[in-house]
Amino acid sequence: MKKLIYTDKAPKPIGPYSQGVHYTEFNGLFFTSGQIALNSEGNIVSDDIREQTKTVCENLNHILAEHGSSLDNAIKTTVYMKDITEFPAMNEIYGRYFGVSLPARSTVEVARLPKDAKVMIDVIAHK
Repeated sequence: MKKLIYTDKAPKPIGPYSQGVHYTEFNGLFFTSGQIALNSEGNIVSDDIREQTKTVCENLNHILAEHGSSLDNAIKTTVYMKDITEFPAMNEIYGRYFGVSLPARSTVEVARLPKDAKVMIDVIAHK
């Protein structure tokens, strides 16, 4: 069974998609949509990559917590960065949130992200 995940603790989607999806028949897997560093008003929190990464990780954790999971249960992440030269700063903050689960990860540089964000992350996790 598929359940759409929404929480008021993370920014509302800015398009026709859910914050995440929970599939109970696939061993309780959670798939989040890519999250950027939006505050509750829908604005980018800062131009600093560390602050953006922190906000993205907090938002992802809120989304997963809505249905009983967390970043500690992350299996795979994909990190999209506007400028790969900022990888060390992003990785420092990322490690604070994913240091327990150590999920598989892909990191790619992209030409542009929604709202000119510097980083976007999506997660596959289990319950």
